[in-house]
Amino acid sequence: MAERLADHTTLRIGGPARTWLEPQTEADLIAVVRSADEAGEPLLVLGGGSNVVVGDAGFDGTVVHTGGLRGVHTDDVAACSGAFLTVAAGERWDAFVATTIGAGQVGIEALSGIPGLVGATPIQNVGAYGQEVAQTIARVRVYDRIERRVVTRSAVECRFGYRTSLFKAAPGRFVVLSVSFQFRLGALSAPIRYAELARTLGIAPGERAPMDEVREAVLGLRRSKGMVLDSDDRDTWSAGSFFTNPIIDAGTADGLPEEAPRYPQPDGGVKTSAAWLIEHAGFNRGFGSGLARLSTKHALAITNRGGATAADVLALAREIRDGVEHAYGVRLEPEPVLVGVAID
Repeated sequence: MAERLADHTTLRIGGPARTWLEPQTEADLIAVVRSADEAGEPLLVLGGGSNVVVGDAGFDGTVVHTGGLRGVHTDDVAACSGAFLTVAAGERWDAFVATTIGAGQVGIEALSGIPGLVGATPIQNVGAYGQEVAQTIARVRVYDRIERRVVTRSAVECRFGYRTSLFKAAPGRFVVLSVSFQFRLGALSAPIRYAELARTLGIAPGERAPMDEVREAVLGLRRSKGMVLDSDDRDTWSAGSFFTNPIIDAGTADGLPEEAPRYPQPDGGVKTSAAWLIEHAGFNRGFGSGLARLSTKHALAITNRGGATAADVLALAREIRDGVEHAYGVRLEPEPVLVGVAID
């Protein structure tokens, strides 16, 4: 029986894969990818399935699941330089975060509770509550499908930006094999920049807090928004935030209502809140009448209430995107990877 991709995505949507493979070593993964490329076989590399929308027809090709690539190697730990760790792409992200906190390694504690695997994090420069993985990544080792060789990219070469990277800009070209991180050592977190998290911790923005307290505060906030996976909670049957926070020009920002969030960016652009735009354009939490609806806890998540199809999800996404654009002149862009479907 063909493997259902709905069983491997947090949205719980997606048709069958013609071929499903789960290589257990880096060498086997590379061999599978090379073989598919040489044969002209369509290939989908799938990690935790937490940031993807797969079409109802499934994938007419080979799907390679990277969860078999496991291992965390400590390259160096020193008081002056911190800890340097290399982590295989198939390691579970949140378990790795918890391990670093227990070891007194500072820098990703605010990224607790994010689903998926380590190998996916550099692709879209995963971030939350004022932290991004780019702040601790030292290098990323990948298989380059065009050059057909393994290469290592330094953090600078990764070209990290807001929810983007070299890897996201060239979709399908790079297969992440491992990620190397460098952490400062200590008991206290990195400075807490996110106001909501600071309030929850009872500290001022810019102050630090014990890392285990930061983790628990972040997990609490994420649960309140339906952003910690729970099979019994349909609000968590999603691909996370469906739209990225838009970065707009100053003129467009000036045209927004006075109370709309505005965060000036170094390049002169202005970031605003996709959730604010969605809710104020009339799409309240729980919006929708079918099997795909906005989360009842957070306006950024499109959820599967049970039995929804990719077509249902994309129809709702279009309605929201077009409604926000009509109300505010801002076009929202989807954050998940779309496989076999399109929002346009």
